[in-house]
Amino acid sequence: MGKRITIAALALLVVAASGIWWIASAGGFSTRQEPTAMEAMLARKARRLAIPSNAKNLPNPVELTPAVMDEARRHYADHCATCHANDGSGNTEMGKNLYPKAPDMRGEATQSLTDGELYFVIQNGIRLSGMPAWGEKSDHDHASWALVHFIRRLPQLSPTELQDMRQFNPVSRMELKEEQEEEEFLNGESEKK
Repeated sequence: MGKRITIAALALLVVAASGIWWIASAGGFSTRQEPTAMEAMLARKARRLAIPSNAKNLPNPVELTPAVMDEARRHYADHCATCHANDGSGNTEMGKNLYPKAPDMRGEATQSLTDGELYFVIQNGIRLSGMPAWGEKSDHDHASWALVHFIRRLPQLSPTELQDMRQFNPVSRMELKEEQEEEEFLNGESEKK
């Protein structure tokens, strides 16, 4: 029995060392690489397994009203769009450089999740991805449940909604300074200084 365990441990060590060597020779663990099909499949399965079964059937307690949708759209623009983009595509500098990449939340992989699953992901994040835990630590965080309604809306966003969201996107100090300098230049104020 002890000999079998030793042989199995050595075989496992050889496999692990071979895997590390192969990864290092293939370019390392860069987030610039696209995940392999196996990694993508494992990540989807891990996400499914990470969500407890009691969360899957949670109904959304927040009534969908125009006011709730406006609140959620603006909250999303301010807090989520940095990685996920206003349209949910994940096509942002941050989203494209995560590993795995930020998902296109308009697609089937996200839209097929139940409301409870979406809520759980918002509240608790996803380990080994760029998705952190957000929201209040309660089962009835209004803002997170409102975001679930908005995520359902992503595939049908109108140009007007996208335009409205831009004013709520975070802007860095550097971007504000550049905007101010551009405004001063266009108004001829930079020549006066």
